[in-house]
Amino acid sequence: MYFLNMVIMRLIIMDNADKVSEWAAKYVAKRIKHFNPGPDRYFVLGLPTGGTPLGMYEYLIQYYRAGDISFKYVKTFNMDEYVGIPRDHVESYHYYMMTNFFTHVDIDPNNAHILDGNAVDLQAECKRYERMIEEAGGVHLFIGGIGPDGHIAFNEPGSSLASKTRVKTLARETLEANARFFDNDIDKVPKQALTVGVGTVMSAETVMILITGSHKAFALHKAIEEGVNHMWTVSAFQQHPKTIILCDEDATLELKVKTVKYFKALGAVHEKLIDDNSDS
Repeated sequence: MYFLNMVIMRLIIMDNADKVSEWAAKYVAKRIKHFNPGPDRYFVLGLPTGGTPLGMYEYLIQYYRAGDISFKYVKTFNMDEYVGIPRDHVESYHYYMMTNFFTHVDIDPNNAHILDGNAVDLQAECKRYERMIEEAGGVHLFIGGIGPDGHIAFNEPGSSLASKTRVKTLARETLEANARFFDNDIDKVPKQALTVGVGTVMSAETVMILITGSHKAFALHKAIEEGVNHMWTVSAFQQHPKTIILCDEDATLELKVKTVKYFKALGAVHEKLIDDNSDS
């Protein structure tokens, strides 16, 4: 069953984190260009925050400035947002996206969707978000990162693998891990967040997971070398028909040698995914 599961999943291993960022950006650019979006035909992207995707955003900005890609007819849906902090707070995901991406490209701000963690009715906001994704025609490409415990967005260990966008009370471990962003004061870390569910991401046409660093190596092992497990929510994407897991060498340290060799042998096939002259 192990290899039967993996044949529908692409594991692409790059030399380092920068190569991961470059490959991811090239893949996003190719998908948008091949889709040929227009006023009545938008390409829909799901986007993450955090340290891992920063390099991807930097490359996409470069491609936009070089005239290689436009985001004029792209709609985006971000994965999550903290509850109860202002949009202009330096740790809000609104601030992150505006600072690191949206203000540097030609996306229409009305098409850049981020959950509102200050909504009067948080449950209604989550339902509204799911409805907007549906009205947009679904997500063509959902990009995500993971935590060392294998969580995606704020779908922490134990989350339902069928979950949709919802309010999530954050675990103590998450609060402790995020305290470094809030003056090392755990009391300043928001206790809740709004997050897309695992099921929300699973409904996308293609899912691309970015994993870099040796501290994510055990999570990558759990993601592809063991069975689907709600304690490692990233493992759910073994069951998605179009999953790309893009990682660097450091993240492969816990994988079996035969696993690494198997996927590295497919390198030429994987390169076609970012070749503008290929239909892959």
